[in-house]
Amino acid sequence: MDTFLIFLGVGFVAQLVDGALGMAYGLVSSSVLIAFGVPPATASATVHAAKLFTTAASAASHTLHKNVCWRKFFPLVIAGAFGGLVGVFLLTSVEGSRIKPWVLVYFGIMGLYILWRALRKRATRYVERHWMAPLGFTGGFLDAVGGGGWGPTVTTTLLGAGVEPREAIGTVNTAEFFVSIAVVGAFVYLLLTGQWNEGGALENHTTAVAGLVLGGLFAAPFAGWTTKHVPMRPMTFAVGALVVCLAVWQGLQIAGWL
Repeated sequence: MDTFLIFLGVGFVAQLVDGALGMAYGLVSSSVLIAFGVPPATASATVHAAKLFTTAASAASHTLHKNVCWRKFFPLVIAGAFGGLVGVFLLTSVEGSRIKPWVLVYFGIMGLYILWRALRKRATRYVERHWMAPLGFTGGFLDAVGGGGWGPTVTTTLLGAGVEPREAIGTVNTAEFFVSIAVVGAFVYLLLTGQWNEGGALENHTTAVAGLVLGGLFAAPFAGWTTKHVPMRPMTFAVGALVVCLAVWQGLQIAGWL
């Protein structure tokens, strides 16, 4: 029950932040799971399983609030799903203990990147449609490998290019639901065909998944509202600092300094 309550809180806060910033649910949830000793591939699969429910609710909220730009949505979804598939096959082909240090480095870089984005002033300019596919592929790949990264990669790039926050966050969050379907489908395929040796450990984390799902579902309906009303810069700083601190803490544990 303690584990369920912890991840209920993690899921609620992470999804609430994700609704406001268009990022952080995956990064925060994965960081906490790995801090609990969950292998990177299992953490990614766990978070994406939870995302199927939370991103569906968030997508519905953003669509209802008319926050989605469909012209940007479709290339992001197609390329993002393909990038996610490539990321899953890479992640499951490497032993968890070997890839974990690299995932922590990735978390640290993403955290610093979020902090940098919070400091950087955005210059308004038009984003060409042909950039959506490469951006979506990169975001999907990093999201699958790190269990989070779609928002920090795609949302912050669009925001940095001057896209209206409401449109950028709504479009990216809605596209994330379909990218999550592709990623979870790839994990399930590899598990059923016996190509993912660590996949059997998923059943040990059902409590965490349930907590993440319910916490996220409680917060997801507020996604459209928080995007319009919550100050972005202070929360962006907080998310970046949290991800960096978790990565450093776990890195020190691996090094045997804690």
